[in-house]
Amino acid sequence: MSAAQQLLQRLLANLETVIRGKRESLELLLCCLAAGGHALLEDIPGTGKTTLAKALALSTQCVFKRVQFTPDLLPTDIVGSSILNPREGTFRFNPGPVFCNVLIADEINRASPRTQSALLEAMGEGQVTVDGQTHILEPPFFCIATQNPIEFHGTYPLPEAQLDRFSVQLRLGYVTEEEERRILRDQQSRHPLDMLEPVASPADLLELQQATERVTIEETVLGYLLRLTAATREDVSVKLGVSTRGSLQFARMARARALLHGRDYVLPEDLKALAVPVLAHRLVLDTRARYAGVDKRNVIAGLLAKIPVPK
Repeated sequence: MSAAQQLLQRLLANLETVIRGKRESLELLLCCLAAGGHALLEDIPGTGKTTLAKALALSTQCVFKRVQFTPDLLPTDIVGSSILNPREGTFRFNPGPVFCNVLIADEINRASPRTQSALLEAMGEGQVTVDGQTHILEPPFFCIATQNPIEFHGTYPLPEAQLDRFSVQLRLGYVTEEEERRILRDQQSRHPLDMLEPVASPADLLELQQATERVTIEETVLGYLLRLTAATREDVSVKLGVSTRGSLQFARMARARALLHGRDYVLPEDLKALAVPVLAHRLVLDTRARYAGVDKRNVIAGLLAKIPVPK
């Protein structure tokens, strides 16, 4: 077992002491972290979205900040602002909460599109620009955004450019009765977060991301990936398919999943397992399909069933 795989397994075991019965979602989040991407957690309230983000930050000794997105939140509340020193007549940059390793953007769809766009440069380029000055974010930088899919009053749908910067969209959902029983017992006297010990450091995460980049994708597997993304652009129910950025992030996520399973090469099964959580949220359905109730996840599942898997 490689050092990178051992690190991923330690992180997975640590997170499972806090988030019960959601191994698949935890693996997706760790693949996203290893791929250097960002994650969107969309689920009903009270399923552990914010707890999961906190647990990841505590497990990695990362500097983390939480921003509660509200309609009155301004871009400067996220990236920071320049403050005038009246005596010297100079400006001093006061960094915002985005200057951290793990940023929790809680209920991101409650902020205005202008405020949401403040994260675009940080997520895409690892930097922010304020008053014409560029400020580099210290790596690693991992944004975990949460949103509630069932409330529409007072929310603003994420624009396509924002959605495209999230490597994966996760859903936790309800736990089983037995798992919920364990959760109630575990939190009878104290929260599991209070007992969580770190099992990695920010430097470990940078090495993990470098190890992910060394995982290879054979040409036939790469061709399968490209056929999947191209098919989303040709589907009759889709107005806008997966972008080239989406293809790149699909490949990075596949490399990370291969690493998680102890391989230094990607298999078609990695792409099949990741296609829905990595690609579905990037699709923009046409008007007829949207009003007909077409589910983006079903569109990707249908393409997986039609496109032959390379042998």
